[in-house]
Amino acid sequence: MKGVLLIRALPVNSSPSLTTSASINPVPAAAAREISRRRTFAIISHPDAGKTTLTEKLLLYGGAIGLAGSVTSKKEAQSTSSDWMAMEKERGISVSSTVLQFEYQDYCVNLLDTPGHHDFSEDTYRVLSAVDAAVMVIDAGKGIEAQTLKLFEVCRRRGVPIFVFINKMDRPSRPPMELMDELEKVLKLAPAPVNWPLGDGPRFRGVYDRKKGEVNLFERTPHGAFKAPLEVAGIEDDAVREVLSDELYETVIQEVELLDGLTEPLDIERVLAGEQMPIYFGSAMNNFGVQNMLESFLEMAPLPAGRKSDSEMIEPTTNNFSGFVFKIQANMNPRHRDRAVFVRIVSGIFERDMQVIDQRSGKKVRLANAQKLFGQDRETLDTAYAGDILALVGNYNFLIGDTLTSDPRVVYKEMPRFTPECFAYILNKDTAGIKRYRSGMEQLMKEGVAQAYQVHGSAQAVPLLGAVGPLQFEVMQARLAAEYQVETRLETPSWTVVQWFEEKEPDSSRGELDPPKVQLPSGCSVARDQDGQWAVLLPVKYLTSILHDRNEHLIFRDHASD
Repeated sequence: MKGVLLIRALPVNSSPSLTTSASINPVPAAAAREISRRRTFAIISHPDAGKTTLTEKLLLYGGAIGLAGSVTSKKEAQSTSSDWMAMEKERGISVSSTVLQFEYQDYCVNLLDTPGHHDFSEDTYRVLSAVDAAVMVIDAGKGIEAQTLKLFEVCRRRGVPIFVFINKMDRPSRPPMELMDELEKVLKLAPAPVNWPLGDGPRFRGVYDRKKGEVNLFERTPHGAFKAPLEVAGIEDDAVREVLSDELYETVIQEVELLDGLTEPLDIERVLAGEQMPIYFGSAMNNFGVQNMLESFLEMAPLPAGRKSDSEMIEPTTNNFSGFVFKIQANMNPRHRDRAVFVRIVSGIFERDMQVIDQRSGKKVRLANAQKLFGQDRETLDTAYAGDILALVGNYNFLIGDTLTSDPRVVYKEMPRFTPECFAYILNKDTAGIKRYRSGMEQLMKEGVAQAYQVHGSAQAVPLLGAVGPLQFEVMQARLAAEYQVETRLETPSWTVVQWFEEKEPDSSRGELDPPKVQLPSGCSVARDQDGQWAVLLPVKYLTSILHDRNEHLIFRDHASD
């Protein structure tokens, strides 16, 4: 099970230590110390692997909450801190990413819980542009699932180090050696188990900490709401022998010895370089292995990383403030109808009321109302540092992807572009609510929940919406009803595929609003996306080859151009 070298794009963080270029004016020493305390990471997984449950338990052990919530919240259990939207509580799934900041030991932790469902992938992908590491949650009974693999590929392209938490060990699971082998073969990373399970399902008795040579014995807690008691003993201890059958004890001893021969030692440099993945076993629902994982992860997790601006790398210790908008969320506080703009600080120090340049508009903007986030809850923020996530609340005219900076030379292009997989019209049912409908749709589009297309020659007054999955449209309808008191109906056209195109030799006589000449297969239409790029909408994938054959004078792409 030797590791496979992974050739990656420019790493998000290639070093465990902060560096300062000689060509820049660095932040003061006190600020540099604050930056070095930051750890910013996302939790990702396939739906139902236990991602949000793990998030709650990390908050519990981090001291941020006293009682962990339940994703499947009943009357006797409180809902989770990260799933605060009404639809999330009703369905027991995350539909929007959540920022949770808390202090643990000497670390300032920025934790982002992400939607696991495929239909909300766009939100998750944007979050991954704003973090320095990711914790991937794997269901021990299922191994790597489809969405897990997609999210891993995004992390790999961005150079985001991966830490793995194999969850639900107290339920029937696949053999741990088999899970390790699958992780290595599929992800092409060298596995480095930090701990090792003692049995599984009803036989699960705890984990062996390979670094410390200690056994943490498992004890169930009621509903997993409170911290689990922790018993620690060496693997040769009589207490361990008493809770394990002779057969299980011998199996564990053999597996531990086998691991020492088959796996390479844990190397932080290799982890940060994306060549090795630390692996933890446990049960988030029953709080087992969570504290061990949290402490180990924070020791190894990368410090805030720089980001590339044109050809220059902007380091976090650069004195000039800079950051980018990666998420917008309206109506987090329905009573105030406010709008929160989420910013990842890349460099320098944020101070309330500071003036920055919005690079998209070129205008100077005063950042008067910044807040620290904890799910739906927030408090006024006076100062923040590179690595932090802050929310700007108010009537800021920012869009996703905007660069905010005190240095006019800095521009970040961090936001990925997405190819829709389904299309729909969301139509207003009540003409009396047309203003509320327009206001709600405008806000949702600014949040980036869908992409807008104008179908050429269509009599439809509202734009065609494109999204990764159909559930996104249901969320839009639910939010329009709850936040804007607008009832809508969904109209689904036959298109499922989009191809962007342009002329090989531009026609100077063509009007700006006229599309290039294109011969369309039956059932296809021409549309213009929200950035003004022309595209063909097709009902089925196989028609793309016919489209290409008929139009050799055009260049086609599966994605929009940057």
